[in-house]
Amino acid sequence: MKKSKAKPDEKICLIKVILSDWSGNVRGHPYRIIAVPERFTLYRLAETIVDSFGFYFDHPFGFYDNIRQWNKSKEGYELFADIGEESEFKGVERTKVNHVFHEIKKKMLFLFDYGDEWHFILELKGIESPRENSKYPFVVESVGDAPPQYGEPEEEFYLN
Repeated sequence: MKKSKAKPDEKICLIKVILSDWSGNVRGHPYRIIAVPERFTLYRLAETIVDSFGFYFDHPFGFYDNIRQWNKSKEGYELFADIGEESEFKGVERTKVNHVFHEIKKKMLFLFDYGDEWHFILELKGIESPRENSKYPFVVESVGDAPPQYGEPEEEFYLN
């Protein structure tokens, strides 16, 4: 993944990403806190999330404001809109992180792979100035191991 220094006047978004089950439960599930420049697109944010959990970036995805029932969201951003598919939402390739995550504690669901439906709950935890000599994006904190993207995930992960 391409990394670069942030501009001196640019803000850095600290986003907590928790892998959840399909009901939005997060207790005991792995999470990452990632640092991304505010000018990043949602596409680059998605790439960063998937990479931080060791998954392949090989499926369509979207961001939704309804954590438990993504298909009933009022606010959403989808890759489908960028690739010419029918979508009621805006695309992810031009939408900036700071357009969506503009207030602390803002939450969104990141749905990756509409077949397997990997659910990640995102929350803006903080906004900071760029760290000296740092290249973005990067993982600030990593807790827990992600299940395998393919194969048989542990049944208890979905039954919590």
